[in-house]
Amino acid sequence: MTSDNVNDNLFEQIQEEISNNDIVLFMKGSAQAPQCGFSSVAVQILSYLGVTFRDINVLEDNELREAIKKFSNWPTIPQLYIKGEFIGGCDIMREMYEEGELQKLLQDKGINVDAV
Repeated sequence: MTSDNVNDNLFEQIQEEISNNDIVLFMKGSAQAPQCGFSSVAVQILSYLGVTFRDINVLEDNELREAIKKFSNWPTIPQLYIKGEFIGGCDIMREMYEEGELQKLLQDKGINVDAV
């Protein structure tokens, strides 16, 4: 299998995940056990908002970790997708959350949040 085929297959998997789940967080570790500070903050924000999200541990698959960076054209992990739209990483999430923009975006996309 060539690297292009690997990328195509991984891109298809990534697209499937973000199409089939309202909120997807590509992260280091899992929601139950984040393995980096940025991923931990991202999980804390989403958990505080009370939203259900799909967590995908990129540490389990190095090819996936590299593919998600190419897929989004974003160099760092975690990466947040809401209703198929790439939102950004931890700093963007934190800034949007503090400004109330993340809560508004979620509500605008029909996702209920506990904390506004």
